[in-house]
Amino acid sequence: MTFDESMTDMPRHFAGNGDLISSHVIAALSAVFPDGEDFFVRSVRHFRDQITDPDLKRQVAGFIGQEAVHGREHRMLNEHFDRLGYPTKKVEPVIRWALAGRERLLPATSNLAATAALEHFTATIAEIILTDPAARQQIGHRGVRDLFVWHALEESEHKAVAFDVYRAVGGSEWMRVVTMNIIRYGFVVTMSLQVALSLLLDPAAYRPVRLWRSLRAFRTSPLVGLKVWRRLRDYNRRDFHPDDYDNVELIQHWRAELFGARGTLVDRLSA
Repeated sequence: MTFDESMTDMPRHFAGNGDLISSHVIAALSAVFPDGEDFFVRSVRHFRDQITDPDLKRQVAGFIGQEAVHGREHRMLNEHFDRLGYPTKKVEPVIRWALAGRERLLPATSNLAATAALEHFTATIAEIILTDPAARQQIGHRGVRDLFVWHALEESEHKAVAFDVYRAVGGSEWMRVVTMNIIRYGFVVTMSLQVALSLLLDPAAYRPVRLWRSLRAFRTSPLVGLKVWRRLRDYNRRDFHPDDYDNVELIQHWRAELFGARGTLVDRLSA
């Protein structure tokens, strides 16, 4: 996949109808993806030789390939955001440093537990993007929306891989749940600070009326509702598995929509 050419006409505030806060939130999400995806790949690949189930081994190979391309395309998108004034390229090395420190200090099983938890985050957001037209409208610019919809489809396809690897190598329930509880709150706090700092660098954020209207609109976003929080919290359930939420028909629909005979993203496939 390659989305570079579709980003050339992106305006400064690309989300929705030029929405201020949504633009900064989406840019902030993209900023953490490249090095986050690399971390996911390393965490799962560390246990690759311990997987004996041939089907899971095949899924791991697909997971690694998909996540590598996600990281590449979001790095490209972050360069476009950087040129528009978003601090995405300043955030990337901070994320890289933080994840490298985590890998040095914590055992590989803990990093795999973090990957499984964060994959539940991405799968939850992905399902909202794929099922709710308002969420797709909120993303705004066609090129950015296409990239996020494609990313959402592939996250939905491999949402259970890291979780299944964690179980296959004997990861404990205690570590799985505690890791998610820490990440669930930590991610929200970290992203909120990142968005706030990003807004401080944007002159448009100093227009009180525009900022207030954008904040009111964002509070009704399907990406931040109670439904999202409940889905994330459901991960704590003892018998939880990502496939409890059946998305087979959703995946089939979007595969056809994006890559069928008249798929909207067929022209984004690189040679």
